[in-house]
Amino acid sequence: MTAITAPPGAASPAPPGASPGASRGAPAVRRGRGAGLLAVAGALLAVVIVLSIALGTRALSPATVFDALFRYDGSPDESIVRQLRLPRTFIGLAAGAALGLSGALMQTLTRNPLADPGLLGVNAGAAAAIVAAAAFTGVTSTGGYVWFGLAGAGLLAVLSYRLGSAGRAAATPERLILAGVALTATLTAFTTIVILLRPAAFEQFRSWSVGSLGGRPMSVLWQILPFIVVGSAVALLLARPLNALALGDDLGRAVGARSGRTRVLCALAIALLCGAATAAAGPISFVGLIIPHVVRPLAGPDVRLLLPLSMLLAPALLLAADIVGRLIVSPAELETGVVTAFLGAPIFLFLARRTRISRL
Repeated sequence: MTAITAPPGAASPAPPGASPGASRGAPAVRRGRGAGLLAVAGALLAVVIVLSIALGTRALSPATVFDALFRYDGSPDESIVRQLRLPRTFIGLAAGAALGLSGALMQTLTRNPLADPGLLGVNAGAAAAIVAAAAFTGVTSTGGYVWFGLAGAGLLAVLSYRLGSAGRAAATPERLILAGVALTATLTAFTTIVILLRPAAFEQFRSWSVGSLGGRPMSVLWQILPFIVVGSAVALLLARPLNALALGDDLGRAVGARSGRTRVLCALAIALLCGAATAAAGPISFVGLIIPHVVRPLAGPDVRLLLPLSMLLAPALLLAADIVGRLIVSPAELETGVVTAFLGAPIFLFLARRTRISRL
């Protein structure tokens, strides 16, 4: 007789002799544990947000922060909160959530624990578009080149998927990665040629390519927020199909998952999320790589918990790195992308040496 496998997330039947309430209690325990983890992650993020607003080259008291938020009278300290720290905090919150969510999606989609959101060529596409805009259209403001970065990131994600699914073969994780790597190499060469020939583009690209939350007006947040909201909604709706595909394409289809449609929607969500974050803050590395590894031992194999936890903890890490960058070389600042690189590189090497994570 053929055994019937329960779909992911379904309760297992109680063993012989067990009480009927035992099988019903296990999912309730898992749900309660998941809610507890989300509450702790949310509280941690709230603390980091408060610290991001209060700390910097000039530390501000809680009373000053409160007055700036609710009783603003135009004083210099309150202007620091309103004009500098609130925009960088909210942009960090949005960009961090997008990077964490896209990183978890990327690793789940490709079944590669070392996959990074830039693996589909998203970062390279955004960089090439921004360099081209600075060199050939004269765009110099952050708010102006965000749209070019979004367009370049989205175009490269679509092109990577098209190349990865060319021919009769399906768009497997391996083919998607190879297409993204090839396009990244090509666009990196294009970017290098343009910035060598156009010094003005080089100056613009240099300030963006380091990765920073500072110097971005609040208008940048409103530009990227719709893309992040749509990408996050698509990603969270894909949690159940991704749980099914984790069993393999054949078993996933047997329980009702559509592998082709799921991969297309995953690529779309990654393009929206990573493209918006990269266009606004620059190519900040390691956040989307590290956070899923921190979350996975807590969340287990359930993607329905992995995604929202990554979405909460990634902005906490990004904002914490931004705070460290403000304090470590005060009164100057160290760019956020530099701090995340220093923190992430040793962790990446540690992960790469671990043989037991060679496959998710």
